[in-house]
Amino acid sequence: MPATGILPLRTSRPAGRSSRRSALPGRSGRPPRRALHLAGWLTRNRRLAVALLLCLAAGIAVHQLTPAPAHTVRAIAAARDLPAGAALGGGDVAAVSIPPSLLAAGSFTETSGLEGKQLAAPLRKGQLLSDAQLVGPGLLTGAPPGSAAVPLRMADPASIRLVSPGQLVNVVLTNGNGYEQASSAKVLASSVPVLWTSGQEGQSGQWLGTSDSEGLIVVAATPTQASALAGASTQGKLFFVLVGSAGG
Repeated sequence: MPATGILPLRTSRPAGRSSRRSALPGRSGRPPRRALHLAGWLTRNRRLAVALLLCLAAGIAVHQLTPAPAHTVRAIAAARDLPAGAALGGGDVAAVSIPPSLLAAGSFTETSGLEGKQLAAPLRKGQLLSDAQLVGPGLLTGAPPGSAAVPLRMADPASIRLVSPGQLVNVVLTNGNGYEQASSAKVLASSVPVLWTSGQEGQSGQWLGTSDSEGLIVVAATPTQASALAGASTQGKLFFVLVGSAGG
């Protein structure tokens, strides 16, 4: 005979499951507490939130539109206007940053070794310095292969002031004294470019490494012209005649 007053075990299980389900988070249908706090903050600070979003959008736009930093290289340029013949000092040149495409062959990238070097041509402030602008072998840059720098001593030292680097001259040899020996003139070289003159700002002849440079000019000559000019000053008096450009 069954016992009375005792409920079956199955009747208690559904109640237990229901209580456990109601205890799980998120099952009640209400939003989490953090979401409620965020929604409340946004409601109270709507203008601030909009401003923050606009700032973020502006920052992203600026970042996208700002170009990447350009790659540059170091070069040496004139720190001020410099005349031809000037001997470079510490304050005459300065380092600058330029795009790599502007760095020509022969350009200087360090100031070491430049002090005391003599300019063969004037420089404007900011102009890049290269070996072609200094008295020395660099002056033959761009000359035809085999060209030589030939120093010549003119018979009239004062005439040196009339010529400057880059000008074209005819070099003329005269001999005879006009009395016992008839004078004659011979063109030894035509349309040779002047590389350097001793009349540049009264500087000494650093090209030749001597202070006895009065009346000297240096010209760029082809091998044939160089042979004719070598030792010409021992054969008579040398003069120059200014000529127009090769294309003129």
